[in-house]
Amino acid sequence: MNMAQTKRIVLGITGGIAAYKAAELARLLVKLDIEVQVAMTEAATHFITPATMRALTGQPVLIDQWQDDKGMAHIHASRLADAIVIAPATADFIAKLAHGLANDLLSTLCLARDCPLLVAPAMNKQMWSNAAMQRNLQQLISDGVTVLGPSSGIQACGEEGMGRMLEAETLAQDIVALFQPKLLAGINILITAGPTYEAIDAVRGITNRSSGKMGYAIAQAALEMGAAVTLVSGPTALPQPNGANTVNVTSAAEMFEAVKHQAARSDMFIAVAAVADYRVAQPSEQKIKKSDTGLTLELIPNPDILAYVASLPKPPFCVGFAAESEKLSEYAATKRRKKNIPLLAANLAQNAIGSDDNELVLFDDAGEHVLPRADKLALARALLRHAAVLYRKGSKQ
Repeated sequence: MNMAQTKRIVLGITGGIAAYKAAELARLLVKLDIEVQVAMTEAATHFITPATMRALTGQPVLIDQWQDDKGMAHIHASRLADAIVIAPATADFIAKLAHGLANDLLSTLCLARDCPLLVAPAMNKQMWSNAAMQRNLQQLISDGVTVLGPSSGIQACGEEGMGRMLEAETLAQDIVALFQPKLLAGINILITAGPTYEAIDAVRGITNRSSGKMGYAIAQAALEMGAAVTLVSGPTALPQPNGANTVNVTSAAEMFEAVKHQAARSDMFIAVAAVADYRVAQPSEQKIKKSDTGLTLELIPNPDILAYVASLPKPPFCVGFAAESEKLSEYAATKRRKKNIPLLAANLAQNAIGSDDNELVLFDDAGEHVLPRADKLALARALLRHAAVLYRKGSKQ
């Protein structure tokens, strides 16, 4: 997480069937080096046991206001916390928070807090849409509480609709985002990601093995750091980053048009997409039948999107990417000079494409900076911290 010190959260669990997701959420947070102190309502213990949560967090679970000999558990736990997260947050508990009720340990702890409060609602779709529930929710938002979700989907009762608690992985990302420094607040960032697909005929095409994972990780990290993000994405199987303006394209020409439309209003452009260098000169509208004599295709160059943006009269701060199979330093440094951009991130394609982790080398006017192998979201955060410093420095000149 690259935080100066370990963060600590209180994970509040209330009495709903989605309490089972709290176990996975706790596991993920601990894996991210966040210290987790669980506090449960009595009703929550009917859905998941305190023993489970203690085993996952390594901390005793708070349930009773009188667990310590002074009856001050609500004060001690809240003062040590960097944030309190209620997941799941039932309709009943949301009503308590909205009206300042404090008749058990968890509600008292929330009222006594001196840190951010986040709630992840979980309830039946009719309860979610109830007017009283929505009034209570608006009161929480007015009071500065962060509401995470819910989403729509199949519910435990068998009905389908809004009210399903966000998945643990999404909640963990949202919690980590809370602790990220807002180095990019007020900055508009345009990002390209994924492969492009260049049609040969109605069913065949030219593409590459890019998964889009690095570009999507950078979009996620930029959102965490407070940026307004536009993501121009080629064909991928990845879920769209929550909060980004995502523009889906297929070919390099479509990506070029989307970037041209957005570039002038962007402060930073990060070209991560693996854009096909060539396209078929005359793609067939119908499927080309197989022939024993073979098939010859005429390929013509695609536009250089990064070069176009970098050459604008008032270009955004440009970050390029280079995926090489050999001579990484030589080829990456040459590409940065040729594109005339302030920062370029390079990696070996065989070690990066499709994988969940990677190693990057950053090239700028000061030389080379190695980002050690890590998951792609961690690398994205490190890259953006470096880019933010250069961007601020450039904007002052």
